[in-house]
Amino acid sequence: MKILITTDLFTTDTNGVVTSVKNLREELEKKGHEVKILTLSDNIHSHRDGEVYYIRSVSLEAVYPNVRMPLSYRHRLIKELVRWKPDIIHSQCEFFSYQFALYISKKTGAHIVHTYHTLYEQYVTYVIPSRRLGDKVVRVLTRKRLKKASAVIAPTRKVEDALHGYGVKNPISIVPSGISLEQHKARISPEEREKKRASYGIAPDDIALINLGRLGTEKNIGELLKFFAAAAKDNDKLKFLIVGDGPAKNELEALAVSLDITDKVTFTGMVKPTEVQNYYQLGDIFVSASTSETQGLTYIEASANGLPLLCRKDPCFEEVLFEGENGYTYEDEQGFLDGLAKMTASNEWLAEAKKKSEQYALAFDKVNFGSAVENVYETVK
Repeated sequence: MKILITTDLFTTDTNGVVTSVKNLREELEKKGHEVKILTLSDNIHSHRDGEVYYIRSVSLEAVYPNVRMPLSYRHRLIKELVRWKPDIIHSQCEFFSYQFALYISKKTGAHIVHTYHTLYEQYVTYVIPSRRLGDKVVRVLTRKRLKKASAVIAPTRKVEDALHGYGVKNPISIVPSGISLEQHKARISPEEREKKRASYGIAPDDIALINLGRLGTEKNIGELLKFFAAAAKDNDKLKFLIVGDGPAKNELEALAVSLDITDKVTFTGMVKPTEVQNYYQLGDIFVSASTSETQGLTYIEASANGLPLLCRKDPCFEEVLFEGENGYTYEDEQGFLDGLAKMTASNEWLAEAKKKSEQYALAFDKVNFGSAVENVYETVK
């Protein structure tokens, strides 16, 4: 098949959508499909790089980081893709690049398959202060936006339920986004781990909590800092490693100061995507307070790196976190403290939980992801 993937983002390596697109492209090409990417350029010039087509755009950074708006929907590169005549157009974003998908579909008759990656209720306050109005806008726009899609892919049941709640009538298939297990199976040596931990002030017998990802308000990392501060009062062996960058970083660093935990908390800043596994493995327990995830690739990556999970209760990780086996969920501070106490009470439990996390992560291999998406394509051809 000729498959065109449209996406607002492709060049940034710190986004779950980009990771999903790159993994999907790789697996589809392995299966013999011809795949092209249509996305937005990071400047005002359009160009083609191999099978990736970049359309000129301008920054909307004032609205949200990395967001850009195209300057043209009728560029010669788009006409070139119309002449190529794809069999399937797989759109990954509901906004600007979706217009490309609609235009090319109209010109070629290609069916649109759309993956709904983001639950915008957690993000809409960036542009609409009223949460109630924002939620209504999300519901209405999502319904209208997806009308032309022949099929919709949801990464989890949480997203499927949300789409049904919006009134979306399209056929919906649940296909968890895959990750590169090969990357996350690689292990750093015990000596390297100890040396790297020491560089962040983490002793061999310390218990390091770790969070990895974008530092945005929707990730709720401030809650983790507050709960960690409460836990650290009774356990001086606890440390917290926060890996990543984002608009909330300064605010979070100030919160750490006010909580008087700067000697126990380290902000590493951004790390290279090719090295994230090395950072996961510096931790002993992965923690998250986010409820904005549609699937939460970081949960899966953490599991693949052998980390037990302690996360705010959310249906998005129902297939990767199994209560009491490889982690615990919590709903309030006491739940967090109780879960952490259970996890740190026994080295034997931690060791067994690490093995189970690795085992559960196997279901999210990108090979399975590519096959499942291919099956959805077959239903609309």
